[in-house]
Amino acid sequence: MMFMKQQLCIIFLGEVRVEFQGEVFQQQLVKSAPSYVVKAIPAQVIVGQETAEIDGREIVFHLRGYPPDILLIQCVVDVENLFQPDIFNLEAKLNVQVQTILKEYGGDIDYSEDYSIFIVTDYEGEPEQFLEHAPIIASLLKSERMELDPKEVDYTLKAQIKYAKNDLTIIDWDGAIVFDPVPADTAEDIELLTLANLQLLRHRILDRQLEEQLRQMSNIVLERTGRNMLIADRQLVNNLKEIIRIRMSSISQLQRLERDIKLIGDWYSARYYDLASNKFKIEEWRKAIRSKLESLEDIYAVIAENFSVSAKHRAEWAQIIAFFILQVGWFIIIILEFFYFTRD
Repeated sequence: MMFMKQQLCIIFLGEVRVEFQGEVFQQQLVKSAPSYVVKAIPAQVIVGQETAEIDGREIVFHLRGYPPDILLIQCVVDVENLFQPDIFNLEAKLNVQVQTILKEYGGDIDYSEDYSIFIVTDYEGEPEQFLEHAPIIASLLKSERMELDPKEVDYTLKAQIKYAKNDLTIIDWDGAIVFDPVPADTAEDIELLTLANLQLLRHRILDRQLEEQLRQMSNIVLERTGRNMLIADRQLVNNLKEIIRIRMSSISQLQRLERDIKLIGDWYSARYYDLASNKFKIEEWRKAIRSKLESLEDIYAVIAENFSVSAKHRAEWAQIIAFFILQVGWFIIIILEFFYFTRD
């Protein structure tokens, strides 16, 4: 136990205004997983690294990107004791630094995900021995400094998964704790938790895009009810193509998110991801997105139909007016002919 290693890993994902290109970062899943699982996981490109001095130590922050515009910031810090309240202070300082880095890349904090992974390795025996620290573990996973009720502690510790007899991972909304005697094996846990946070962020971004499109289409409908219907119809024509493009892109993106995860299959990596995604309520986000896609489809159909009907009505009125002008013209010609033949 004296050689036990303890670490705090911060992963931070955010949408930025930079399109990432560069060397691909090689991800490895060493536990039970099919050979094609790496292809199912979105590729990362190496962006670089930054350093900062925190509590007298130089901390390295590794920057990688998920093309086209998601920045991943990650750091791993050795700590003396994870099971002490002081760990909250270090976690807070690290989060301030990663937020600063995200802002440097033009990122929006409102559309970011931060996650803390507490790692314990190089120990002997089974990981259940550490559950004597259950209250502080539950507080860490919830980023909650106050002492939690025993029932809440028990509920938090239930979200766990094991692969081997001597490893254990407990996952919650704000953080996870990973016990594994082999330090190298924790890399897969970090990648899978990063993937779950990435999918959560992408669902949130897609939900925002659909919300903006719904608002835009609602404005078009309101404008068409005003006096400048011709101008509104011109705007409608200009926006329909863009709306179709966004709608198809949104459907394609949602299907891609679902397909990539399905490719993982029913292996340990899939069960691990499922546990995380359930905690992150990703399925609820997916349902909300599907609902907005359906609303977008309905509004689009109504607008397109109304535009078609209004265009038809204008054509009919144009025909009536033209017919009226034609009749007036014939009437004038008849009068002129009458005066011509009766002038003598």
